[in-house]
Amino acid sequence: MTSSSPARQWSVPAGLLLLSAVPVLAGAARVGELTGGAGVTADNARFLASPVPVLVHIVGASVFCLLGAFQFAPAFRRRRPGWHRRAGRLLVLSGLAAALSGLWMTLSFPRPPADDVLLTPIRLFFGAAMAGCIVLGVAAIRRRDVDGHRAWMARGYAIGLGAGTQVLTHLPWVLLAGQPSGTPRVLLMLAGWVVNLAVTEWALRHRPARAVPSPRRATRAVVADPVR
Repeated sequence: MTSSSPARQWSVPAGLLLLSAVPVLAGAARVGELTGGAGVTADNARFLASPVPVLVHIVGASVFCLLGAFQFAPAFRRRRPGWHRRAGRLLVLSGLAAALSGLWMTLSFPRPPADDVLLTPIRLFFGAAMAGCIVLGVAAIRRRDVDGHRAWMARGYAIGLGAGTQVLTHLPWVLLAGQPSGTPRVLLMLAGWVVNLAVTEWALRHRPARAVPSPRRATRAVVADPVR
């Protein structure tokens, strides 16, 4: 990507922003419902009964997905290393908030009728995996492992963006047969996370190799910009 045109370099962030749009807008609608005195229904009763983790999850996930998209523009990162570091700190906090609040809701909220019991351990696995990837990404950059940092943060972002891809995996089923439930919903939800992680792993293995600088130049580069 470093040698491609500016338009092509921004195509990945633009695609990620589009993928984030539906869950972010749905989250904004839910926030309006929780803060606007909406009436209690079967769909929102569990959220109205305990709104704090819902609000934390929506805000954290929205910031993580929208702000994280710009970290996939390499030229922008190089031109604004200070912004990259500041945004990275916010991404860590928002990503952990989204993951941990998601775990909280999975464990404490009643299971919706459309959700098969298998969705509970799947949600717990991916929520824990997202938090783990972010923690490993932070640990990698603290020991100056830039490639490891990028890889783990990309995996965490892929899991966090699962809600966007799940809109696409659900869409054909909804158009043909209505809202899925039971086993079909489990498989469609799982597909969103698996597709994102598969694409991320493919991209990580096919990215251009970075030139290895001399020890003296590498030391100067790390001091000047520890997260390049």
